Amino acid sequence: MTESDLRSQISAKEDDITKIEEEAAKKDASAEQEVDDEYDSKIADVKSNLDSEQSKLDEATEKAAEWAAKKKELNATVKGLSKEHKMLTKEKGNALKTKFKQIETDKKIQIKPLRAEIKALQKQLTALEKAARQE
Repeated sequence: MTESDLRSQISAKEDDITKIEEEAAKKDASAEQEVDDEYDSKIADVKSNLDSEQSKLDEATEKAAEWAAKKKELNATVKGLSKEHKMLTKEKGNALKTKFKQIETDKKIQIKPLRAEIKALQKQLTALEKAARQE
């Protein structure tokens, strides 16, 4: 084979490589378009749903934080009111107990002289009955 034959074969092979590269470039462009056509609308739909759901999540997270703060505040308030309720209930019981004691004491103070008078009157009655029997 001659030098020019070899050069022409090399040139032909290089031409074949160029054709293959051009076809591959066309296939690349075609493949890219096919994949874009297949996935772009799906990606856009999912992106739209993602944005919507992310917005809802952000709102829920914000509200959850607000409610957590409100819960903490209400827990403190309820705890304080619970203590106050317990204390007032105990104070009420003690006040009632004190009043009952005072009433009992007052009753005893009022009854004692009456019992003494009854006792004295019973002695007089007994003395009169004894005197009446002796007559």
